[in-house]
Amino acid sequence: MFNIVLVQPEIPPNTGNIGRLCLATGSTLHLVRPLGFSTDDRTLKRAGLDYWREVDLKYWESLGELQAAQSAAARYFYLTTKSDRAYYGVQFRPGDFLVFGRETKGLPEPLLKQNSESTLTIPMCGTRSLNLATAVAIVLFEAVRQQS
Repeated sequence: MFNIVLVQPEIPPNTGNIGRLCLATGSTLHLVRPLGFSTDDRTLKRAGLDYWREVDLKYWESLGELQAAQSAAARYFYLTTKSDRAYYGVQFRPGDFLVFGRETKGLPEPLLKQNSESTLTIPMCGTRSLNLATAVAIVLFEAVRQQS
């Protein structure tokens, strides 16, 4: 239904949990290298439980490679704390790509500047960021909710 893109994820349990979210929503999980772990990592598989082998999973050497393999009409939304546009203000469509950065640094600043009209944030107070799997769940399930 949707495409979740993790750019250089670093923490295996987050990726495992996000894989389960993708499976639960019929979404594809795209992992952009380099990864901060091996996909054979036990903690990744433990977080994904026995579902990991069922996840629609694709690996890419770069975000550019992923984008070049898609239709020119594909829509990308870049999640960041450095945007004023709330995720719930967007009308998502099946097939959209929701792009998330690595846990410690987020998405690269040049990428955000180049795509400033497509950046989204999860409004929050009292903290500067959320756990990656939590952030993916919030945005992905809003996109799914909009389709019902």
